[in-house]
Amino acid sequence: MSRIGKTPIPVPKGTDIHVGNGVVQVKGPKGQLLVNLVPGITAKVEDGILTLDRQDDERQSRANHGLCRALLANAVAGVTKGWTKELEIIGIGYRVEKKGRSVAFSLGYSHTIDFPEPEGITIDVDPKANRVKVSGIDRQQVGQVAAEIRSLRPPEPYKGKGIRYVGEHVRRKAGKQGAKA
Repeated sequence: MSRIGKTPIPVPKGTDIHVGNGVVQVKGPKGQLLVNLVPGITAKVEDGILTLDRQDDERQSRANHGLCRALLANAVAGVTKGWTKELEIIGIGYRVEKKGRSVAFSLGYSHTIDFPEPEGITIDVDPKANRVKVSGIDRQQVGQVAAEIRSLRPPEPYKGKGIRYVGEHVRRKAGKQGAKA
């Protein structure tokens, strides 16, 4: 058995799970998510615990078993607690500010970049600390939006300027070796 796939998912109070036709609907205090099950994987809820089973022991079935379990565990955690990613902006003159349903980035280019806030995602900005916090209930969407924001100006290896995740280590390179006195 898959070690990840066979692990049961505890369903917290206030969270409803409905299984039907290869789709699992997860409702919680923060919202609702739908997770499609791969053919060959079945889900059932008993006594507040969600378990997954597979129909055979093929290699692909074992991989899909763990995948579906991880996706469902992320959905349950998302509708109860939510997911967040924090980014920091490092560089002289680099700024960020919130304008309605979009975020304006000044990243050393000749123009500002307006990044619209996608549906289901909340972007909070701390202009004093130059930090951006992306939050939502769908883990994949939160990570994708954070990656798109980071790609506006990835950290460069010489001075470390750019947008990076909080806690991300950027490997630095030595600059030019000038004439020695």
